[in-house]
Amino acid sequence: MSLDPVTLAAILGMALATYACRFGGLMIGGRLAPTGRTKAAVDAIPPAVLTAVIAPTLLATGWPETIAGALTILAATRLPLIGVIGVGVASVVALRFLAGG
Repeated sequence: MSLDPVTLAAILGMALATYACRFGGLMIGGRLAPTGRTKAAVDAIPPAVLTAVIAPTLLATGWPETIAGALTILAATRLPLIGVIGVGVASVVALRFLAGG
């Protein structure tokens, strides 16, 4: 298998751009101290990304995953993280078993 020089250049260019963005973010991010609404917006990014990644899987794969996701969300309101993970894994395994898959 051979690698086209243009493809290699594109890959290296994208890698360079990615690391430049990350490095720039680290340099600038250390100097900024968000407060008020900006801090609230920045703090909301991780759960928003997690929701955007998980929601399509919960809603598009089948009823066992959807119900397991709902049970996990309910568990997250009462249990610590390790308990939530346990409920999520156990519920999806049990529901998939009941569904015959």
